[in-house]
Amino acid sequence: MKRIGILTSGGDCQGLNAAIRGVAKALYVKWGDKVEIYGIQDGYRGLIEGNVRHMKREDFSGILTLGGTILGTSRQPFKKMRVIGEDNVDKVKAMKETFKKMKLDCLAILGGNGTQKTANLLSEEGIPVVSLPKTIDNDVWGPDMTFGFHSAVEIATTVLDCIHTTATSHGRVFIVEIMGHKVGWLPLYAGVAGGADVILLPEIPYKIESVVKTLEQRNKAGKRFSILAVAEGALSLEESKMSKKEFKAARMEMEHPSISYRLADEIGQMTGQEIRVTVPGHFQRGGSPCAYDRVLSTRFGTAAAQLIADEHYGHMVALKGTEIVAVPLSEVAGKLKGVPVDCEEVRSARDLGISFGD
Repeated sequence: MKRIGILTSGGDCQGLNAAIRGVAKALYVKWGDKVEIYGIQDGYRGLIEGNVRHMKREDFSGILTLGGTILGTSRQPFKKMRVIGEDNVDKVKAMKETFKKMKLDCLAILGGNGTQKTANLLSEEGIPVVSLPKTIDNDVWGPDMTFGFHSAVEIATTVLDCIHTTATSHGRVFIVEIMGHKVGWLPLYAGVAGGADVILLPEIPYKIESVVKTLEQRNKAGKRFSILAVAEGALSLEESKMSKKEFKAARMEMEHPSISYRLADEIGQMTGQEIRVTVPGHFQRGGSPCAYDRVLSTRFGTAAAQLIADEHYGHMVALKGTEIVAVPLSEVAGKLKGVPVDCEEVRSARDLGISFGD
Protein backbone atom coordinates (compact mmCIF):
# COMPACT_ATOMS: atom_id res chain seq x y z
CA MET A 1 0.00 0.00 0.00
CA LYS A 2 1.29 3.44 -0.99
CA ARG A 3 0.44 6.37 1.30
CA ILE A 4 0.76 9.82 -0.25
CA GLY A 5 0.32 13.15 1.56
CA ILE A 6 -0.78 16.33 -0.24
CA LEU A 7 -0.63 19.89 1.03
CA THR A 8 -1.07 23.42 -0.34
CA SER A 9 0.94 26.22 1.21
CA GLY A 10 1.24 30.00 0.95
CA GLY A 11 -1.23 32.28 -0.80
CA ASP A 12 -4.15 30.60 -2.51
CA CYS A 13 -4.80 30.90 -6.23
CA GLN A 14 -6.90 29.47 -9.02
CA GLY A 15 -5.98 25.97 -10.14
CA LEU A 16 -4.95 24.46 -6.80
CA ASN A 17 -7.92 22.12 -6.68
CA ALA A 18 -7.45 21.18 -10.33
CA ALA A 19 -3.82 20.25 -9.56
CA ILE A 20 -4.81 18.28 -6.43
CA ARG A 21 -7.36 16.44 -8.55
CA GLY A 22 -4.73 15.72 -11.21
CA VAL A 23 -2.35 14.16 -8.70
CA ALA A 24 -5.02 12.09 -6.97
CA LYS A 25 -6.87 10.79 -10.03
CA ALA A 26 -3.63 9.84 -11.78
CA LEU A 27 -2.45 7.94 -8.69
CA TYR A 28 -5.76 6.09 -8.45
CA VAL A 29 -5.49 5.13 -12.13
CA LYS A 30 -1.94 3.85 -11.59
CA TRP A 31 -2.42 2.00 -8.32
CA GLY A 32 -6.17 1.61 -7.77
CA ASP A 33 -6.94 0.41 -4.25
CA LYS A 34 -3.23 0.08 -3.50
CA VAL A 35 -2.86 3.80 -2.79
CA GLU A 36 -4.18 5.95 0.03
CA ILE A 37 -4.11 9.74 -0.16
CA TYR A 38 -3.93 11.93 2.92
CA GLY A 39 -4.84 15.59 2.88
CA ILE A 40 -2.75 17.79 5.16
CA GLN A 41 -4.85 20.72 6.35
CA ASP A 42 -3.66 24.33 6.14
CA GLY A 43 -0.28 23.73 4.56
CA TYR A 44 2.90 23.25 6.57
CA ARG A 45 1.05 24.25 9.74
CA GLY A 46 -1.02 21.09 9.37
CA LEU A 47 2.12 19.05 8.84
CA ILE A 48 3.64 20.59 11.97
CA GLU A 49 0.51 20.04 14.08
CA GLY A 50 -0.38 16.63 12.63
CA ASN A 51 -3.67 17.82 11.16
CA VAL A 52 -4.06 15.10 8.54
CA ARG A 53 -7.13 13.27 7.17
CA HIS A 54 -7.60 10.26 4.96
CA MET A 55 -9.13 11.38 1.66
CA LYS A 56 -11.73 9.42 -0.30
CA ARG A 57 -12.01 9.20 -4.07
CA GLU A 58 -15.16 11.30 -4.03
CA ASP A 59 -13.25 14.13 -2.33
CA PHE A 60 -11.52 14.77 -5.64
CA SER A 61 -14.68 14.88 -7.76
CA GLY A 62 -16.30 18.16 -8.79
CA ILE A 63 -13.30 20.31 -7.87
CA LEU A 64 -11.77 20.96 -11.30
CA THR A 65 -13.51 24.33 -11.62
CA LEU A 66 -13.44 25.21 -7.93
CA GLY A 67 -11.27 28.13 -6.79
CA GLY A 68 -9.24 28.16 -3.58
CA THR A 69 -8.07 24.89 -2.05
CA ILE A 70 -10.10 22.13 -0.43
CA LEU A 71 -7.13 21.43 1.86
CA GLY A 72 -6.83 24.97 3.21
CA THR A 73 -3.57 26.88 3.30
CA SER A 74 -1.43 29.10 5.51
CA ARG A 75 1.73 31.13 5.32
CA GLN A 76 4.64 29.65 7.24
CA PRO A 77 7.71 31.81 6.48
CA PHE A 78 10.72 29.77 5.44
CA LYS A 79 13.09 31.94 7.48
CA LYS A 80 11.26 30.87 10.64
CA MET A 81 11.17 27.16 9.89
CA ARG A 82 14.26 26.41 11.94
CA VAL A 83 13.46 29.02 14.59
CA ILE A 84 11.94 27.65 17.81
CA GLY A 85 9.44 30.20 19.06
CA GLU A 86 7.59 30.73 22.34
CA ASP A 87 5.58 27.54 21.74
CA ASN A 88 8.87 25.63 22.01
CA VAL A 89 8.07 23.66 18.84
CA ASP A 90 10.86 22.44 16.59
CA LYS A 91 8.92 22.82 13.33
CA VAL A 92 11.24 20.75 11.13
CA LYS A 93 11.33 17.94 13.67
CA ALA A 94 7.53 18.07 14.05
CA MET A 95 6.98 17.82 10.28
CA LYS A 96 9.28 14.81 10.05
CA GLU A 97 7.49 13.17 12.97
CA THR A 98 4.08 13.68 11.35
CA PHE A 99 5.39 12.17 8.11
CA LYS A 100 6.73 9.16 10.00
CA LYS A 101 3.64 8.79 12.22
CA MET A 102 1.31 8.74 9.22
CA LYS A 103 3.61 6.21 7.49
CA LEU A 104 3.67 8.31 4.34
CA ASP A 105 5.75 7.34 1.34
CA CYS A 106 5.87 10.79 -0.23
CA LEU A 107 4.65 14.37 0.08
CA ALA A 108 3.14 16.22 -2.90
CA ILE A 109 3.55 19.93 -2.13
CA LEU A 110 1.84 22.74 -4.03
CA GLY A 111 3.08 26.28 -3.56
CA GLY A 112 5.14 29.29 -4.53
CA ASN A 113 8.66 30.46 -3.71
CA GLY A 114 8.60 30.11 0.08
CA THR A 115 6.82 26.79 -0.21
CA GLN A 116 9.46 25.46 -2.61
CA LYS A 117 12.25 26.48 -0.22
CA THR A 118 10.65 24.53 2.60
CA ALA A 119 9.99 21.60 0.25
CA ASN A 120 13.71 21.56 -0.55
CA LEU A 121 14.50 21.74 3.17
CA LEU A 122 12.34 18.67 3.80
CA SER A 123 13.98 16.90 0.86
CA GLU A 124 17.41 17.62 2.35
CA GLU A 125 16.12 16.21 5.65
CA GLY A 126 15.38 12.91 3.91
CA ILE A 127 11.65 13.30 3.25
CA PRO A 128 10.58 12.08 -0.23
CA VAL A 129 9.06 15.18 -1.84
CA VAL A 130 7.55 16.11 -5.20
CA SER A 131 6.36 19.69 -5.72
CA LEU A 132 4.14 21.70 -8.06
CA PRO A 133 4.61 25.45 -8.79
CA LYS A 134 1.62 27.71 -8.15
CA THR A 135 1.47 31.48 -7.94
CA ILE A 136 -0.41 34.31 -9.61
CA ASP A 137 2.94 36.14 -9.81
CA ASN A 138 4.59 33.61 -12.16
CA ASP A 139 7.83 34.21 -10.25
CA VAL A 140 8.90 30.66 -9.33
CA TRP A 141 12.29 29.95 -10.86
CA GLY A 142 12.30 26.97 -13.22
CA PRO A 143 8.96 26.86 -15.05
CA ASP A 144 8.07 29.14 -17.93
CA MET A 145 4.58 29.40 -16.47
CA THR A 146 2.94 28.70 -13.10
CA PHE A 147 -0.70 27.81 -12.68
CA GLY A 148 -2.86 30.61 -11.28
CA PHE A 149 -1.08 33.25 -13.34
CA HIS A 150 -3.32 33.29 -16.39
CA SER A 151 -6.49 33.30 -14.27
CA ALA A 152 -5.20 36.34 -12.38
CA VAL A 153 -4.26 38.02 -15.67
CA GLU A 154 -7.83 37.50 -16.89
CA ILE A 155 -9.25 39.18 -13.77
CA ALA A 156 -6.79 42.10 -13.79
CA THR A 157 -7.44 42.61 -17.50
CA THR A 158 -11.20 42.65 -16.91
CA VAL A 159 -10.68 45.37 -14.30
CA LEU A 160 -8.68 47.43 -16.81
CA ASP A 161 -11.35 46.87 -19.46
CA CYS A 162 -14.07 48.11 -17.11
CA ILE A 163 -11.98 51.11 -16.05
CA HIS A 164 -11.55 52.07 -19.70
CA THR A 165 -15.25 52.86 -20.13
CA THR A 166 -15.56 55.13 -17.11
CA ALA A 167 -12.17 56.74 -17.76
CA THR A 168 -13.25 57.56 -21.31
CA SER A 169 -16.60 58.93 -20.15
CA HIS A 170 -15.15 61.27 -17.53
CA GLY A 171 -11.79 62.09 -19.08
CA ARG A 172 -9.85 61.03 -16.00
CA VAL A 173 -6.53 59.42 -15.19
CA PHE A 174 -7.03 56.02 -13.56
CA ILE A 175 -4.42 54.06 -11.66
CA VAL A 176 -5.11 50.34 -11.27
CA GLU A 177 -2.91 48.71 -8.63
CA ILE A 178 -2.14 45.12 -9.62
CA MET A 179 -0.57 42.45 -7.42
CA GLY A 180 3.16 42.03 -7.84
CA HIS A 181 5.23 42.84 -4.76
CA LYS A 182 8.67 41.93 -6.07
CA VAL A 183 7.96 40.76 -9.63
CA GLY A 184 5.87 42.40 -12.33
CA TRP A 185 4.72 39.64 -14.67
CA LEU A 186 1.07 40.10 -13.71
CA PRO A 187 0.85 43.88 -14.23
CA LEU A 188 2.93 43.53 -17.41
CA TYR A 189 0.62 40.98 -19.04
CA ALA A 190 -2.57 42.60 -17.77
CA GLY A 191 -1.32 46.05 -18.73
CA VAL A 192 -0.65 45.00 -22.30
CA ALA A 193 -3.88 42.99 -22.56
CA GLY A 194 -5.92 45.80 -21.00
CA GLY A 195 -4.48 48.59 -23.11
CA ALA A 196 -2.75 50.50 -20.32
CA ASP A 197 -0.85 53.63 -21.32
CA VAL A 198 1.71 53.33 -18.51
CA ILE A 199 2.95 50.15 -16.82
CA LEU A 200 5.09 50.43 -13.69
CA LEU A 201 7.00 47.34 -12.55
CA PRO A 202 9.32 46.58 -9.60
CA GLU A 203 12.06 45.66 -12.10
CA ILE A 204 11.99 49.03 -13.90
CA PRO A 205 12.23 51.95 -11.44
CA TYR A 206 10.15 54.92 -12.59
CA LYS A 207 10.74 58.67 -12.67
CA ILE A 208 7.61 60.63 -11.84
CA GLU A 209 8.64 63.23 -14.43
CA SER A 210 8.59 60.54 -17.16
CA VAL A 211 5.16 59.37 -16.10
CA VAL A 212 3.80 62.92 -16.13
CA LYS A 213 5.40 63.59 -19.52
CA THR A 214 3.54 60.61 -21.00
CA LEU A 215 0.23 61.87 -19.62
CA GLU A 216 0.86 65.39 -20.93
CA GLN A 217 1.72 64.04 -24.38
CA ARG A 218 -1.55 62.14 -24.41
CA ASN A 219 -3.44 65.30 -23.47
CA LYS A 220 -1.78 67.24 -26.29
CA ALA A 221 -2.73 64.44 -28.69
CA GLY A 222 -6.38 64.89 -27.73
CA LYS A 223 -6.58 61.82 -25.47
CA ARG A 224 -9.06 62.68 -22.69
CA PHE A 225 -8.01 59.84 -20.39
CA SER A 226 -5.03 57.70 -19.38
CA ILE A 227 -4.72 54.40 -17.57
CA LEU A 228 -1.77 53.26 -15.46
CA ALA A 229 -1.26 49.60 -14.54
CA VAL A 230 0.90 49.81 -11.42
CA ALA A 231 2.49 46.87 -9.60
CA GLU A 232 1.98 47.04 -5.85
CA GLY A 233 5.76 46.77 -5.58
CA ALA A 234 6.59 49.53 -8.08
CA LEU A 235 9.33 51.85 -6.88
CA SER A 236 10.81 55.16 -7.94
CA LEU A 237 14.34 55.61 -9.25
CA GLU A 238 15.29 57.27 -5.96
CA GLU A 239 13.93 54.33 -3.96
CA SER A 240 15.81 51.85 -6.14
CA LYS A 241 19.10 53.40 -4.97
CA MET A 242 18.27 52.93 -1.29
CA SER A 243 19.51 50.10 0.86
CA LYS A 244 16.92 47.53 1.89
CA LYS A 245 16.79 49.07 5.36
CA GLU A 246 16.40 52.61 4.03
CA PHE A 247 13.68 51.56 1.60
CA LYS A 248 11.71 49.78 4.29
CA ALA A 249 11.96 52.82 6.56
CA ALA A 250 10.87 55.15 3.75
CA ARG A 251 7.80 53.04 2.98
CA MET A 252 6.91 52.87 6.66
CA GLU A 253 6.92 56.66 6.78
CA MET A 254 4.89 57.03 3.57
CA GLU A 255 1.69 58.94 4.23
CA HIS A 256 -0.28 57.06 1.61
CA PRO A 257 -1.80 53.54 1.97
CA SER A 258 0.04 52.28 -1.11
CA ILE A 259 2.29 53.35 -3.96
CA SER A 260 -0.70 53.96 -6.23
CA TYR A 261 -2.17 56.58 -3.91
CA ARG A 262 1.19 58.29 -3.66
CA LEU A 263 1.42 58.38 -7.44
CA ALA A 264 -2.12 59.76 -7.66
CA ASP A 265 -1.21 62.56 -5.27
CA GLU A 266 2.01 63.42 -7.11
CA ILE A 267 0.45 63.31 -10.58
CA GLY A 268 -2.52 65.38 -9.43
CA GLN A 269 -0.28 68.07 -8.03
CA MET A 270 1.94 68.17 -11.12
CA THR A 271 -0.80 68.10 -13.77
CA GLY A 272 -3.96 69.36 -12.13
CA GLN A 273 -5.79 66.36 -13.57
CA GLU A 274 -8.41 64.34 -11.73
CA ILE A 275 -6.92 61.03 -10.59
CA ARG A 276 -8.74 57.91 -9.43
CA VAL A 277 -7.25 54.75 -7.90
CA THR A 278 -8.68 51.23 -8.14
CA VAL A 279 -7.24 48.35 -6.13
CA PRO A 280 -8.78 44.97 -7.12
CA GLY A 281 -6.66 43.25 -4.46
CA HIS A 282 -7.59 39.66 -3.65
CA PHE A 283 -10.15 39.53 -6.44
CA GLN A 284 -7.11 38.60 -8.51
CA ARG A 285 -6.60 35.41 -6.50
CA GLY A 286 -10.22 34.32 -6.43
CA GLY A 287 -12.84 32.61 -8.51
CA SER A 288 -12.66 29.67 -10.88
CA PRO A 289 -9.46 28.91 -12.80
CA CYS A 290 -9.51 29.81 -16.47
CA ALA A 291 -9.36 27.02 -19.05
CA TYR A 292 -5.60 27.45 -19.53
CA ASP A 293 -4.93 27.00 -15.81
CA ARG A 294 -7.26 24.00 -15.59
CA VAL A 295 -5.23 22.28 -18.29
CA LEU A 296 -1.84 23.33 -16.90
CA SER A 297 -2.77 22.35 -13.34
CA THR A 298 -3.97 18.96 -14.56
CA ARG A 299 -0.78 18.39 -16.54
CA PHE A 300 1.32 19.32 -13.50
CA GLY A 301 -0.76 17.00 -11.31
CA THR A 302 -0.43 13.97 -13.57
CA ALA A 303 3.28 14.66 -14.08
CA ALA A 304 3.77 14.83 -10.30
CA ALA A 305 1.94 11.50 -9.96
CA GLN A 306 4.36 9.97 -12.46
CA LEU A 307 7.35 11.28 -10.48
CA ILE A 308 5.86 9.67 -7.38
CA ALA A 309 5.34 6.38 -9.20
CA ASP A 310 8.93 6.50 -10.45
CA GLU A 311 10.17 7.50 -6.97
CA HIS A 312 11.87 10.46 -8.64
CA TYR A 313 11.81 12.59 -5.50
CA GLY A 314 13.34 15.97 -4.72
CA HIS A 315 11.99 17.52 -7.91
CA MET A 316 9.42 20.08 -8.99
CA VAL A 317 7.36 19.65 -12.15
CA ALA A 318 7.80 22.57 -14.55
CA LEU A 319 6.61 23.75 -17.94
CA LYS A 320 9.52 24.31 -20.33
CA GLY A 321 8.33 25.40 -23.73
CA THR A 322 5.48 22.97 -24.38
CA GLU A 323 6.86 20.09 -22.29
CA ILE A 324 6.49 19.22 -18.62
CA VAL A 325 9.89 18.41 -17.10
CA ALA A 326 11.30 17.71 -13.63
CA VAL A 327 13.55 20.37 -12.09
CA PRO A 328 15.65 19.61 -8.97
CA LEU A 329 14.31 21.48 -5.95
CA SER A 330 17.89 22.37 -5.05
CA GLU A 331 18.02 24.49 -8.22
CA VAL A 332 14.66 26.14 -7.55
CA ALA A 333 14.89 27.04 -3.86
CA GLY A 334 15.75 30.64 -3.07
CA LYS A 335 15.57 31.91 -6.65
CA LEU A 336 13.10 34.43 -8.05
CA LYS A 337 12.08 34.72 -11.69
CA GLY A 338 11.75 38.44 -12.31
CA VAL A 339 10.83 40.28 -15.50
CA PRO A 340 14.00 40.85 -17.60
CA VAL A 341 13.99 44.55 -18.48
CA ASP A 342 14.72 43.76 -22.13
CA CYS A 343 12.43 40.74 -22.53
CA GLU A 344 10.25 40.39 -25.60
CA GLU A 345 7.08 41.32 -23.71
CA VAL A 346 8.59 44.60 -22.52
CA ARG A 347 10.00 45.38 -25.96
CA SER A 348 6.64 44.70 -27.56
CA ALA A 349 4.91 47.02 -25.09
CA ARG A 350 7.43 49.78 -25.78
CA ASP A 351 6.86 49.34 -29.53
CA LEU A 352 3.19 50.10 -28.87
CA GLY A 353 4.15 53.35 -27.16
CA ILE A 354 3.47 52.10 -23.64
CA SER A 355 5.61 53.93 -21.07
CA PHE A 356 7.39 52.17 -18.21
CA GLY A 357 8.14 55.44 -16.49
CA ASP A 358 11.86 55.26 -17.16
